[in-house]
Amino acid sequence: MKLSMKLRTRLFLSISALITVALLGLLLGLFSVTQMSRSQSDLIQRGFTAVQIGQKLRQHLGDELILLIGQTPNPEALENIRQAFRSTLAEGFGAKLGADYVQGLEQAAILHRQMEQVAESATPAGQSPHNLAGNIPFTEAFQKLRNHLLDQQDRVVSWVIAAEHKAGERSRLIAGLLVMTGLAVLAIGVITANGIARRFGAPIDLLARAADQIGKGQYDVVLPVSPVVELAVLSRRFGLMTEALRQYHSSNLKQLLNSEGRLKAVLDSIDDGLVILDALGRVEHANPVALSQLSWKQDIQDQPIGPLLPGHAVDEALRQVLAGEPMRAPPADLQIDRNGEVRLLAWALTPVQVREGGSVGAVMVLRDVTEQRAFERVRSEFILRASHELRTPITGMHMAFSLLRERLQVPAGGREQDLMRTVDEEMRRLVQLIDDLLNFSRYQNGLQTLQRVPCDLAVMLQQARQRFTDEASERGVTITCELHQPLPRLSLDEGQLHRLLDSLLSNALRHSDSGGTVTLQAHRHGEQVIVSVQDQGEGIPYEQQARIFEPFVQIGRRKGGVGLGLALAREIVQLFGGQLGVRSRPREGANFYFSLPV
Repeated sequence: MKLSMKLRTRLFLSISALITVALLGLLLGLFSVTQMSRSQSDLIQRGFTAVQIGQKLRQHLGDELILLIGQTPNPEALENIRQAFRSTLAEGFGAKLGADYVQGLEQAAILHRQMEQVAESATPAGQSPHNLAGNIPFTEAFQKLRNHLLDQQDRVVSWVIAAEHKAGERSRLIAGLLVMTGLAVLAIGVITANGIARRFGAPIDLLARAADQIGKGQYDVVLPVSPVVELAVLSRRFGLMTEALRQYHSSNLKQLLNSEGRLKAVLDSIDDGLVILDALGRVEHANPVALSQLSWKQDIQDQPIGPLLPGHAVDEALRQVLAGEPMRAPPADLQIDRNGEVRLLAWALTPVQVREGGSVGAVMVLRDVTEQRAFERVRSEFILRASHELRTPITGMHMAFSLLRERLQVPAGGREQDLMRTVDEEMRRLVQLIDDLLNFSRYQNGLQTLQRVPCDLAVMLQQARQRFTDEASERGVTITCELHQPLPRLSLDEGQLHRLLDSLLSNALRHSDSGGTVTLQAHRHGEQVIVSVQDQGEGIPYEQQARIFEPFVQIGRRKGGVGLGLALAREIVQLFGGQLGVRSRPREGANFYFSLPV
């Protein structure tokens, strides 16, 4: 304990002495620099004032000389100039620039009065002094005053130079003191560092080597023995820590192996295919289902997934997911040849993120959808054929009923009139349903094509607004159109765009309250034109917004049709090469927007 206290005291005294000397030198330097800066500032200010006053005096003297040698007397101007000269002298007396400077100003005042007296005596009585260019006494008096002012100016400059030289000597003295202080601090620091290095350097170096070995998993290390009590205690505790780490590593390794085995068993028991990828896109693990679905062998670990699935744009999707960008749309199914049979696999990528937010890899989930896709294809073909076959008889029935209604005489306001109106409305609804089913099937089966022509989008939006003016008036809703010019001319299919706008406007009116407003907007954003339809209805719940564009889905209190309007709208927008989306909050209306590429 005595050795410990002695070591602490020595370190404390050495460091305290080092800090004290450094602080004293720093304070001395700061004080000297501050005093020198203040003196320099005062010197510069006084010199500038003296030079300024001398320049004014010489300027006034020059102005007075011009009047005195002039041919025409000007007593008023002469008096003003003399008064200005005296005011400048008074300014010099009040500047407090030293006794020598004041004495020089007094001599200048005497010489100026003498020059005035000479000028007065050389001028006839009753006249203002003038035309004195050839008067020798006046010229001598003027030259005497002028020379005195120049001598005064030279003394001021000499005074400034002398003061500057004195400040330079002081700065060199301060620099010498600071150098001596720095050398003293350096000497104390070297002595202290040498003592600390000799007593602590070797033991600490041995401890550092032991720590490096422990970091590599090598727990059989040699620890230093030091006469310093603190280092001896540290070495002993380091040994205890090494033994604790040895035991913890042994038990933790067993737990890790058990956890890894359980995790692998869980992953391998999942029904869907699962592929775990690292940050470089290499396969870390694939469960048996994925190996079977992709016809992979067991030795695919550490291989890039791109060459394993060529032609499917998996690499591009993986880079997008690892960069933190979600996949914009479901990717195309993988077509895998397995035992001579082509199987379709739906897949998705999800980033594996740590708490700090960075991606350390990704998980690829695979699902065999061969039978599902076949069923969807059969269903689409059935809907297409059924809609096509039903359209002709239903249209004929509607036309026949319309003709019958025109020729059949029924009493006005009777029950028969209501029944015929109901039948007509239901038949129209049935025709519209069949048309929607037929169009939707055409879009999904890729049978619908575009007849593109140059279109004025602003005119088409105004026409869409006009088509729904009457319906909006019946519902008590106002339709406004906001066009942010200039809008470019687009190459579009007019019929398909009218169908798209009609679907969105009809949906907005159906979900708007009386007295509300439906806003139709359009503006250019880069290489796209964004069109939106905003209503003030009940809005769409957050959990339902992902399903709003699915076919046969209706959400909200006010339902109509069979739920194909928004699904058709999405198909049309995708056919144009754009995207359809929605922004909505419950009870705050909904905003459906779509993009059209320029």
